[in-house]
Amino acid sequence: MSITTYAELKTSIASWLNRDDLTSTIPSFISLAEAQINRDIRHYYMENRATANADSQYLSRPGDWVETIRLHITSTGTRVLNLISRASMADKRQGAENATGEPGFYCHAERGFELFPTPDGTYETELLYYQKIPALSEQNTDNWLLTNHPDVYLYGSLLHSAPFLADDARIPVWAQLYSAAVQRVNDSGHEASMSGSGLTLKVRGLG
Repeated sequence: MSITTYAELKTSIASWLNRDDLTSTIPSFISLAEAQINRDIRHYYMENRATANADSQYLSRPGDWVETIRLHITSTGTRVLNLISRASMADKRQGAENATGEPGFYCHAERGFELFPTPDGTYETELLYYQKIPALSEQNTDNWLLTNHPDVYLYGSLLHSAPFLADDARIPVWAQLYSAAVQRVNDSGHEASMSGSGLTLKVRGLG
C-alpha cells in the first residue's frame, strides 16, 4: 500500500494495527509522532529564512521556529551575531551598564532573542533557522517528509499507538524501526549538504 497522503497514512496505520475501530484516535497518534519528529529530524528541507527589524532589546522569533542556525545583521552589510548564554548576557549588561549600539551578540530568551548591545536604532536582521515540518491534516494532505520518507510517519505513529493500546511488547519494535528511519533522513540531509565541490581546509596564517 502506497503512503502519499494523510488519508493513506491513516489507512495504513489501521492496517498495520489490524484495527478498524481507531478512526477517531489515529489522528492523535500522527500528531504525537509529528511532535517527536520535529525534535528528532534536522534536514535541509526544514531550513527557512525570516527577516525582521530589530529596534529593542528583544526580537521575536517565527511561530514555526524549531532551532536557530544563524542570526545576521544585514542593514550594514552582513554580520553574524554571536550566540552567548543567558549568564554571559547578564554579565555583559552588568559590565557595560546596559549599553546601546549595533548588536553583536544574542541569546535565546522569552520565546525569542535578546540582543546586546540594545539596538540604538532600527537594524535589519535575517534569521536562518529550522522550521517545523508542516503538520498533516484533512486540508494539508502531504508534505515533503511524507512524500520522501513515509516510513518515519508510519513507524512514529505506530510507536505512539502502543501506550494507548497497552501493547508494551510492540514499543521496542516500533521504536527501533522509527529510530532507523529517522537516522536515514538525517544522514541523507547531511550527505546532500556536503555534496558538490570538495571542502577546502584553510590553515590560519597560511592564506
